[in-house]
This record gives sequence, structure tokens and C-alpha cells, in this order.
Amino acid sequence: MEDHIIKLIIFAVFSWTSLFLLIRKLLPNYSYEFSNRLVSTTHASLAVTLSLLSVQDWSCPICPYASPSTLKQKQTLAITVGYLIYDSVCSHFDERSTSNLDNIIHHLVSIIGLGAGLAYQKCGAEMAATIFITEISSPFLHLRELLKELGYKDTDLNLAADVLFALIFSVARMVGGPYLAYVTLTADNPLLIKTMALGLQLVSAFWFYKILRMVKHKFTKRATAKKLA
Repeated sequence: MEDHIIKLIIFAVFSWTSLFLLIRKLLPNYSYEFSNRLVSTTHASLAVTLSLLSVQDWSCPICPYASPSTLKQKQTLAITVGYLIYDSVCSHFDERSTSNLDNIIHHLVSIIGLGAGLAYQKCGAEMAATIFITEISSPFLHLRELLKELGYKDTDLNLAADVLFALIFSVARMVGGPYLAYVTLTADNPLLIKTMALGLQLVSAFWFYKILRMVKHKFTKRATAKKLA
């Protein structure tokens, strides 16, 4: 891995950590998780923007397959790897953390997968597309929880955030995701990158199942409340 990319990853870890500490200082009355979700939302917005800016050919955004990574693609990956390292460490310091096994596996697979792309310096287009697919729904994921802490739990606004998150996640992860995984698996990529692509898709499928259950629970709860009203 190139020295300047390693330095960018270290700088990204420092930057995300500094942003978290700044938010904690500015918003002391809100929870640790609230501050971390604001950092995560900032990263998701930046990552989606950078992944779009790294596209070489809009007629085929993930082309050429298994090609050498461009500087923009490597920088996009490095910033996200830095965030994932920060988030993995940050979550362990939260006493109210709800981190579970599938989230830990997701972080691990993502760090190894993106790290492999940086180490091999190839598959940049596919990696950038992966970041877009995995982060496009993240702002709505965090919005759901932020609204709860702001006092909007079980409101129409919170339900709208739930539905938007479920829809965007489902289209990105279960339509775009399988196609991207297929392209990565069939192209001339290193075995480690192929393994991580498959692993990430399996995690996405498991989360898709959990999201379907969440949406069903939300609408059932809403219907029951209306009947009792």
C-alpha cells in the first residue's frame, strides 16, 4: 500500500475522532450514540459524494472491471477505511452501545475488503460502487435513531424515516448489491477481494431480512394503535 494512502487513512481516523469530540463538546446534553451517529451521517454523505466523483465512465459506472484504481478511487476508499476504524473503536466506549455480531462482522469484512483493494491497487471502480451502495441508505438509518432521541419516536416523521431507509436499503443492497457482487466474483480479481464481496452481500441479505421484520412490526404496531384509539 502506498505511503500517502496510509497517511490518508491515519489522517481520516484522526479527523473523524476529532469531529466526534467536537460534537460531544457542542452537544453535551445528547447521548454518546447521538454524537457518533452525526459523525456517521457526515461520513455517509461524504462517501457517497466522493464515490460519485470517482466514476470514470458514466455509461458504465463500474467499468473497466478489475482495473487499476485511480487516485480518486483510492482516496475515497482510504477515507472510508479511516471512518470504519474510528467507528469500530468508538462503539466500544459507549455503555449504551447496541453493537452486535453482524455489525462487527460488517465492519471487519468492509475494512479487510477495502484494505485489500488498496493493497492490490485494483478493483477501484467496483470498490467505489460498493461504498455508494452501502452508504446511500446510512443517513436514513441514523435519522431514525436521531429522531427518537429528539422526541419523535412513534411519530409519522419517524415512520417516514423508517420506510425511506427500508426502501433505499432494499434497492441498493438487494438489487445493486447482487449485481456488483456478481461482477466482482466473475472478473479477474484476487481471491480475497472476491471473498469479501461475497461476505458483504451475505451480511446485507441478513440485514434485509431484519429490516423486513422491522417494517412489519412498525405497521402492525401502528394498525393496532389505531384500532385501540
